[in-house]
Amino acid sequence: MTLKNKNYLFRWKEILIIAWPLVVANSFWNLQLTIDRLFLAEYSTESLAAATAVMGVFWTPMALLQQTSAYLMTFVAQYYGAKRYSMIGPAVWQSIYVSIFGGVLMLALIPASDAIFNFIEHPVSMRSLEIDYFNSIMTSGLPTALVAAASAYFTGLGRTRTIMVINLAGMLANVLFDYMLILGKFGMPELGISGAGYATALANVVAAILGLTLVFLDKTEHDYHFKSGFKFNFSLMRRFLKYGLPAGMQWALEGLAFTVFLIIVGRMINGAAALASSGIAVTIMMLSILPALGIAQAVSVLVGQHLGEEKPETAEKSTWAGFQVSLIYILLVGATLVLFPQFYLMWFKNEADLQLWQQVEFMTPYLLMYVAWFTCFDAMNMNFSFALKGAGDTRFVTSVALILPWPIMVLPTWLIHEQPGAIYYSWGFATIFGMVQAFVFYRRFMGGKWKLMSVIRDE
Repeated sequence: MTLKNKNYLFRWKEILIIAWPLVVANSFWNLQLTIDRLFLAEYSTESLAAATAVMGVFWTPMALLQQTSAYLMTFVAQYYGAKRYSMIGPAVWQSIYVSIFGGVLMLALIPASDAIFNFIEHPVSMRSLEIDYFNSIMTSGLPTALVAAASAYFTGLGRTRTIMVINLAGMLANVLFDYMLILGKFGMPELGISGAGYATALANVVAAILGLTLVFLDKTEHDYHFKSGFKFNFSLMRRFLKYGLPAGMQWALEGLAFTVFLIIVGRMINGAAALASSGIAVTIMMLSILPALGIAQAVSVLVGQHLGEEKPETAEKSTWAGFQVSLIYILLVGATLVLFPQFYLMWFKNEADLQLWQQVEFMTPYLLMYVAWFTCFDAMNMNFSFALKGAGDTRFVTSVALILPWPIMVLPTWLIHEQPGAIYYSWGFATIFGMVQAFVFYRRFMGGKWKLMSVIRDE
């Protein structure tokens, strides 16, 4: 074996040691989302369509909060790499404070639910379902952000196996609460789509309690200063928000664009079928990319740690290794989407409204072809963007999310949404957006400016 091949294998091994627990943990999270959809599909196809629309609206504020809290990962990784261990505990506390404040703000959006979904103007029968689900799912904001903070601590240290335990607990709790609250089992009322939202909230409460307990029972007080670092640190919070808010804004802005995209899909000639098909495609797309997301998270950790050690060239090699592993995985999964679409589609089958289901069954395999192509470029998208964020280049990443999706995906979809076959054109535009975004992040990464960045150097 040549030295070059040995180096490749070493980098892949370095990535996978950190990434495989994140891959499993993200798979648990995705399975939790899929189980939600399966229970809702069993309850009614219209509930599945409504949940798809709501998740777009919900995800915008949720992504801002969750990903801002989760940016703790970069602070922990860089402090750890620089051997400045005493700053890790105070950084964890700032993330917890952001989670609590943001979670309370999300609850304040519940009274606006009627106005939001009346503005969207989906069919009246679906609108009432959307409002019910939105009101219930918004209660999950605070515990979800706390789970993100706890997970970010362990991820930044490279101790990712603990995150599997946290996500597994959340998934198992969600299955139980879904069964109880959606379908009305074990003496609980049958809440239908509202039950799915409350089940998510309760499951994340379980995961948050477990995660924070593991953080504060971690035998690292002497080094990391958890107990002594609980005070609100204005300087650290300012830097946390300086870098963390743009990181959260990237997810929120992309979520907002995709929310508007789904709203337009719901207004197409066959809106209910188009939205349900898109919901199935999105759920399966998450199945494809969430494991790759775990690899990208590992890249971000290694970039942060290596930059903390002042080894930017090593950080670059780790990024390329993550991209290679991600691409191999996504190509394999994408092939199954094209070759075996019925395998995925049968999970969501519901013939209570046979005419609606037949439309969904016809549309979805074509959407999965787009998903297969789209996710190939997501291997570039995720690994290079996470490398940039691991260095602290969050403002550029946010700018891309602000500018690109609207002229490439959203506006073209609006212009053709009343045309026959609009659902297929719209997913074509979404795929082009993913391709363009991937190459923009690639060019930024190759420019190398990120090698000179740090989130902890300006203290």
